[in-house]
Order: sequence, then structure tokens, then C-alpha cells
Amino acid sequence: MITKDSSKYRSSITVAILLVLVFVLGLVTGRNVDKGDLTVLDFRNPAKDVDMSKFWDVWKLVSADYVDTEKVNKDNMVYGAIKGMVNSFDDPATVFLDPEETKEFDSASEGKYFEGIGAELGYESGQVIVVTPLEGSPAKEAGLRPGDYILKIDSYELKSTDSVYDAVGKIRGKAGTEVVLNVLHKGDSVPVDIKIVRREITVPSMTLEFIGENKDVAWFKVSRFTDTTFSSWISLWNTKVKEISASKTKKVILDLRGNPGGFFDAAIYAGDDLLDEGYVISQQRDGNGRTQKYESTKGGNLTGAKLVVLVNSGSASASEILAGALQQAKRAVVIGENTYGKGTAQKIYNLSDGSSLHLTILRWLLPDGSNIDRESSIHPDIEVVLTNDDFKEGRDPQLDRALKELSK
Repeated sequence: MITKDSSKYRSSITVAILLVLVFVLGLVTGRNVDKGDLTVLDFRNPAKDVDMSKFWDVWKLVSADYVDTEKVNKDNMVYGAIKGMVNSFDDPATVFLDPEETKEFDSASEGKYFEGIGAELGYESGQVIVVTPLEGSPAKEAGLRPGDYILKIDSYELKSTDSVYDAVGKIRGKAGTEVVLNVLHKGDSVPVDIKIVRREITVPSMTLEFIGENKDVAWFKVSRFTDTTFSSWISLWNTKVKEISASKTKKVILDLRGNPGGFFDAAIYAGDDLLDEGYVISQQRDGNGRTQKYESTKGGNLTGAKLVVLVNSGSASASEILAGALQQAKRAVVIGENTYGKGTAQKIYNLSDGSSLHLTILRWLLPDGSNIDRESSIHPDIEVVLTNDDFKEGRDPQLDRALKELSK
């Protein structure tokens, strides 16, 4: 069992994505469980069954014979070798960051804001995709959409070997400058160029609006499960929940569309406010198969409201945990499109040269014990697709269907 003031609310998780420049929600790792101390590891005693001779043979050959000798940089070679080793797991959430990338990640985690386009990127079938453009961002205003494949950045054509970091490095830039992305919208066959002017971006983690004919429906949009701190996110959540309670409304639309996740603990906290006592919100499983359950406790503040949850392909990680918990408890009707599929948490190991390893160490499960991944994401109870024409015309059939459901 857990309590709302429990010290256990310190682990966290997000989608395997990089937030392109508002702040990093977790790069391709998520805000992480904690930071590791490498002093307990002895790297001078590698496994005796590992033959490193081939590595050194190749090292010597490229060092001696590569045609462009100015490109033979030993530091880059070491970092490249480590990245190759880490990438062999085919886990986009497990990454090695060089010192420059680590510095950027740390600055972002401290709540320092960046200039850019305001979109989160991920992987699908080895290609860089847009997980979601942020509300109010230049990316969304320019027409970038969830599920877009990014084919080119300005004149550079992305290759299968390019990482999310490579893409972000080319998209990044100062406010007021321009970047052109060549993208293929989901469902289209012809790519288009989208011109985006970078700017400073501030996006609230949640907003509340009362809608419907009688303004008696609370449209509670949670854009992410992070803020500058975990406590600030909780404080804002509590404020919005009090507003809903004070309105006396019994109809709530919890809008998790485009929510890439954030603190795992925030999803647990939110679930505890929405579920009666004794429901499993999520489970945690480590590499040894040990499982821990997180259950709802007595005293949820929104248990009496009729609830609809909106999701789409930009809903990931912590938002999938919450949506899945409410769906399996039959507490809410889930409307929209299949979610992204990311249910892992990472631990950060800081290395002596300023680089870092973000390593997947935990898997978060739905109440019934099933995984959340690309093959088994959250499927809505009522599927409503937001088409390209809907996007262009400013229509929102998913929100309309939620209002219809609440009117029954």
C-alpha cells in the first residue's frame, strides 16, 4: 500500500523520447529512478569470458590507416564504441551520453528552459518520429503532428544510423531562427516541408476548463507528469482537483493526449485521487523478476465523478500507466487512439569524465501484470481517430465523443 505523502514517490518515468527544447523530460530515458555511484563497480576486472582482442585489432587498424587522419579522435572513438555497446540492447531508453549531452540533460533536469520548436521525438521501426508537439509550441502551430516521420532536417536527410540525439542536434537553435523539417504525416504518401521558427517555450503541466452547454464538464488537460519539482506538480494537481470539487461537477474529461509521461509517482498519486481504496494502479518488476504493487488508498478526491480519459499516440509512459489503471478498474471510458507504448524506468550512472549511462532497470506493468510496450500499448474502449483534415479544420472529434459519453 502507498500513501500520498510517501517517500516512495521519488522514482519516475517517461517515454523514450527527447523533448526538443523546452526542457528534457528525460531524453530517451525518462526522468530516472535515481543516480548511481560507480565507485562500487570494479572495471579493472572485466568478465574473463570476454575476448576484447578484436576491438583492439580494429582500433589499431583505423588509428593507423584511416584516410582522413584529422577525424581519428580517440575520445570520439571511445564514446562511439560505448554507444555501440549500449545500443546493442535495442532499447532506445538505455543510452550513453557524452559529457556535452550529459551537461545538457542535467541543466534541463534542473528546470532550465531552452529555445526551440517544442516537440518530443521518439523511434518507430528505426526511424525518428514525432511523439507529440507541445501545446502552444511553434511545432504544433506550424503543423507538426503525432506520428510524423522526420525525413529531412533542412537539407540533411536522416539515416537509419542517426539517433534521436543526432536529430535534435540539428533541430536545435536560437529563438527567432528557422528550421525546415521534411515530414511524412501518418496516413499520407507524400512528404511535406514544414517551416518552424524557434522560440522560447513555456508549457503548463496542466490546465482546467469547464465546457459543455451548461459548463458543467471539467476538461482537465494534463500535458505532462513533470514540473520543476515533483512537489510542485503535486501542488498544482491538488489545486486543480480542488477547483473541480468546488464546482460540484460530476463529469470529468481527463485529457492525456500528447502527454509523454514524467514522474511515475505522479501517475500513482493521480490514480489514488481517482480510484477507490484497494485497486492496483501499477506494478514494478526488476531484472530479477521481483514485483512490487502500488495500490490506491482511502480518500480519493475525485472518486464520485463520471470519468472519460482521452489518449492518442502521443500519450506515453506515466500517462499510459494512469489510463491503463483506470481502464482496467472500469473506472473510466478511454477514448481516442492507441497510445505510444513505453513502460520502463532508468537509473543514471554518472562517470568521472562527465559522461553518463542511463540504464533501464525496471519495468512498469499494468494492474493485470501485462507490459506496456510498442506491441502492447493502451487500446481505447472507443476508438476515434483525429484525421489530417480534422487537424487542418480545427475539429476535435475525440473531445466531442467524450462530451457525448458524459451526456448519457
